[in-house]
This record gives sequence, structure tokens and C-alpha cells, in this order.
Amino acid sequence: MRTSNRRRSTLSFLLAAAAALAVVTVVGILLTETAMETDFSRTGLPPSLDALFGTDWMGRDMFARTLSGLSLSIRIGLLTAAISAAVALALGIVSAVCGGLVDAAISWCIDLVMGIPHILLVMLISIACGRGFTGVVMGVALSHWTSLARVVRGEVIQLRQAPYILTAQKLGVSRAGIVRRHLLPHLLPQFLTGLVLLFPHAILHEASVTFLGFGLSSERPAIGAILSESMRYLTTGKWWLALFPGLSLVLVVMLFALLGDRLRRLLDPASVHG
Repeated sequence: MRTSNRRRSTLSFLLAAAAALAVVTVVGILLTETAMETDFSRTGLPPSLDALFGTDWMGRDMFARTLSGLSLSIRIGLLTAAISAAVALALGIVSAVCGGLVDAAISWCIDLVMGIPHILLVMLISIACGRGFTGVVMGVALSHWTSLARVVRGEVIQLRQAPYILTAQKLGVSRAGIVRRHLLPHLLPQFLTGLVLLFPHAILHEASVTFLGFGLSSERPAIGAILSESMRYLTTGKWWLALFPGLSLVLVVMLFALLGDRLRRLLDPASVHG
């Protein structure tokens, strides 16, 4: 009964957190136009009932800009995490199943990518792809697949010695059939957990690269761009320009991290019993 209650509470948290993130994403999309509207009669207003997060130096509503920026970060996080997880799953399986030179080459690529600091690698790829939305997506997606690929590779190497895999091989089942029927169902929990845990890294690195000026353009109401612009006005006492967007970004990242941890517990019975 106790385990059942834990699983129920974990599932309830997952649904509630996913619903909250979905609401932020949708509302942010709807507020995109509002976030870009300027009103020079309302410049530099502190937080109030009329402007919950205050206004900036151009009279733009910071509440709308923050939600719009979070929505953009979440969408980029979803896209880049999905690409990274798919690359990790494919390369991890190919590396373990093929072995030999293929395994050595993929392992070398993993070590190479992991040996370069993520921020630097994202910046280099973003610049090579022309910056902007495409550059950020490519930079984040191509630099975050390595850890999950190692996990998938290790799992497949262990599974190769399982009796039912060896039996399938002796019966003449092809590699593709073994992967589809036996490996992918077993790897699904690790894949989903790794996918969710990629989100906070992707969001933080997108915001960091944009903050440094190598990501999204300042025309987009992105969190990184908002924080970068607000730095120039902190000395004038406009603390709300950086505080609320920064706190909102931290909360979203923490929520994604909690989602990944709860999902791991839900998919791993041993974690629920613990």
C-alpha cells in the first residue's frame, strides 16, 4: 500500500509539473506580441499590480517578456533534448551492437565531445551554423548526447549476454530484429529519464550562450537576451529587470530536474521501494 501511494504521488507530481510547464509554454506564445510592445510613457516602472514584474527602459511589460522568454527556452529545450536523446540512443546501440572499429570510433567521438567544455562547444557550433535559432539548436543538440549514449552503450553491452538475446541470435534473428524486439523495450526507461534530464542542461546552455551574445538575437524575448540587456541597468536601481527573469529561469530548470528524478523513480521499482 505504501509503495502504491508513493507511485501515485509521483505520477500526480509528474502530471502537475508537466501541466504547469505546458501552461507557461502556451501563455508565453500568446504573449509574444505583447512582450515586444513598447510604451515610452511607462518606462522603468517598478513591480506593481499594473505591471507584476515592472517595465523596462522601453516600457515593455517584463511579465509578458519573461513568460515569452521562458516559453521559447522550453520549446528550444524540448527540441534539442529530443534530438540529443535520439542521437544518443542510435549511436549507443550501434556502438554496442557492432563493436570493433565502430565501437572504437563512436567511443572516441564521445570522449572528444566530453573533453570540450559544453559552453565553448555550443558557442563554436552556434557560430559555425550562423547563430540565431538554428545555431543555438544545433549547438545544444550536438553537445549533449554523450552521457546518455554511454549509458545506452553500457546497457546494451550487458544485454548482449542475456540468455534470450543469445537464443534469438542462434535462431537466426537479425540484428535489427533483436534491437527492435528486445533492446528498445528494455532501454525505454533509461531513454525517457535521460531525455527529461537533458532539458535543464539544454535550457541553461541556451540561455548562457544567448546571454554571452552567441545565441538568439536580441530581437527575440529570450531569457538570455533579457538578462544580458538588464545588466546595464542594475546600477541604476532597476533590480527587477534581472531578478524576476532569473528566478523564473531557475524555477523552470529546477522543475525539469525534479521531473527527471520523479520519472526515474516511477520507472525504476527499486527506487520507489527505497
